[in-house]
Amino acid sequence: MLWLTGGALVLALAMIAGLLVLVAWHGSSTFWPRPILQVEKVGGGALLGEVQEDETYVPEGTRTPVRRRELRTGNFEISGSHFQWISAPEVASESRPEWALVVERTNWGRFFGFPTAFEVDGKSVATDPERILEAFDAEHPAARERFEARHELETDAIGALNRRMESARLATRAVELSHPGDAEKLAEARRLEDAARDELADSYRSIESRIAALNAENARREIVLTTVDGQTKKIPLAEIVRIVPSNRLSAWQRFAVYVSRWKEFLLDLPRAANSEGGVFPAIFGTVAMTMIMSLLVVPFGVLAALYLREYARPGFLVSTVRICVNNLAGVPSVVFGVFGLGFFCYLVGASIDSLLFPERLPNPTYGKGGILWASLTLALLTLPVVIVATEEALSAVPGSMREGSYACGATKWQTIQRIVLPRAMPGILTGMILAIARGAGEVAPLMLVGAVKLAPELPIDGVAPFVHPERSFMHLGFHIYDLGFQSPNSEAAKPVVFTTTLLLIGIVVLLNVTAVAVRGKLRRRFAHAQI
Repeated sequence: MLWLTGGALVLALAMIAGLLVLVAWHGSSTFWPRPILQVEKVGGGALLGEVQEDETYVPEGTRTPVRRRELRTGNFEISGSHFQWISAPEVASESRPEWALVVERTNWGRFFGFPTAFEVDGKSVATDPERILEAFDAEHPAARERFEARHELETDAIGALNRRMESARLATRAVELSHPGDAEKLAEARRLEDAARDELADSYRSIESRIAALNAENARREIVLTTVDGQTKKIPLAEIVRIVPSNRLSAWQRFAVYVSRWKEFLLDLPRAANSEGGVFPAIFGTVAMTMIMSLLVVPFGVLAALYLREYARPGFLVSTVRICVNNLAGVPSVVFGVFGLGFFCYLVGASIDSLLFPERLPNPTYGKGGILWASLTLALLTLPVVIVATEEALSAVPGSMREGSYACGATKWQTIQRIVLPRAMPGILTGMILAIARGAGEVAPLMLVGAVKLAPELPIDGVAPFVHPERSFMHLGFHIYDLGFQSPNSEAAKPVVFTTTLLLIGIVVLLNVTAVAVRGKLRRRFAHAQI
């Protein structure tokens, strides 16, 4: 029995360690610059790209294994595909051209080619590859600054004008609902709306002229690339995130590119159908939802456990409640998602809309998925975990402490507040840790109550009222599902799936380690107090 139980433990640990090593290996190597390979094919033609997969397979009708590799060739607007397989019998020769470049763009994914020219206003100012890259390094930062300025104007400035326009429209709609038939007040409201529109129209024209000027300036500078089969492509500098001459990089330069890509992944917005760019909105949404869920579930779970353990008299009803709580822990998570959608979104949210935001209807404000409803749904999902853990922690407090408190004249609530709860706090935090671990990784309920594919607007921002609990949000778990099963470019998204999984595991571990540290501090504090 000793060997059996020990072997089972080792097997379980080996499976967990193997999974973590697999995720860590693939996730951490995603952004490392790979050599660019040029493959000349038998019978003519060539491919240029990075080796994504290398495997051996047995062709149908034969027994001889054949090696084949999957090349990430990019150039989707030209070739119509991002990846191509090539087997060993098709290869005539291979090389690593010194000046082969991988161009990471804001649209269309990566482009592989050779630098031909650097153009300003349609005229070549550099044709030597080295001078082309020097000109690119000199001009690219300013081009990206103009690109970011244009993006800020299109999103923040125009977004602010749209919100003011919408506020004016809603004010008129509110007058229509609150004063039906009052032609005078309705005419005044419409006059104010028209005045606001006229005022905002001038601001729109000013912003549009600034955007046009930035676009015109960015269009002046382009880099000309030639594909491996001789086709020419001009790419404006503003659309280029970075150019990586992988075959010319030293180890330190590769590490610098690796760090730059990680920085982009952690701090930027997604692009290219979420398969490239960053996941900052998903990181923010995951952490915010988990924290809100924890703040909601712990008080209710502790109060429920306090009643069941300290106040309720043992009997049939209490036993039934405990059985129901334990059974809730086994209910599939998607059932909680359906309940959250029906109760929180369609009932509570729709009621809030009809009472507080009637002028916005039929467009819902709270009557749809949002981070608040998602947090409440996951709070219900993890509530049994907190209740059971808290009950166990309360029952572990020695009865002699309660009796001593009563003997000193303390009431029941004073005893619970000053004796029982402080000593049960480590166990309560254990329940919170388990709730965080389960809630942070749930995906099925979130698909119904608020998580979306892309939500660049965060639930917390600098726009009044600054906190927007009704907004949809991005979540790392849903992001992984979307990349793995919904992405139009699944092959390009596969490495990012491992990286996002590694990031999600890291965030959950970080949250748990923080809670464990607080729990350990409380344990040491009360251990010293008892001495």
